[in-house]
Amino acid sequence: MASSKAHHATGWAAGIIAAAIVGHMGNIGSAQGIDKTSGGMYYLYLALALLAGVAGATAPDWLEVAWWSKRRKLWITHRTLTHWGIGWGALLALSWHLLREHPAAAVGFGFACGGIMHLLADWPNPLGVPWIGPRHSLNLWTSGTCDLIVVGLSWVAAFYVVDDLWFHHAHVRMLLNAVHVLTGPA
Repeated sequence: MASSKAHHATGWAAGIIAAAIVGHMGNIGSAQGIDKTSGGMYYLYLALALLAGVAGATAPDWLEVAWWSKRRKLWITHRTLTHWGIGWGALLALSWHLLREHPAAAVGFGFACGGIMHLLADWPNPLGVPWIGPRHSLNLWTSGTCDLIVVGLSWVAAFYVVDDLWFHHAHVRMLLNAVHVLTGPA
């Protein structure tokens, strides 16, 4: 399992990915007339998608806690139902489908992006994640030992998605040209 700090850091990346995707649609909640020209409300839903991504990235862990009891123990075994990939994927698909109908679906979309990012961060360690059935692990490292790799990869993904959707890969092309110049013939 990635550390709590890693899940928060990857959550910001997930939130940025969610906001970039929702913003790229341009007409979220078109049934209510909210689009890029509607100003403040449109950008409010983008911000909510970002913040929901941050919350969703820690959700699989805090959803296991029995908040209603004084002892705050887990009400469900760790990495079971709250870490189930099908559930998070279903929320992502449903909220994506509802984005054009109601702008509040952007919150669900961001939350699901964060939840999936959490599962991706937990997947490399031996305990694994129950994507479809029993837990599956990549067995790459033990919990918390390679958080920098997980966080770095999540931010690379965020950079790539934003650059693709908003800038049509302009920054990736500049980076590749710079690498070509630096490694070209001497």
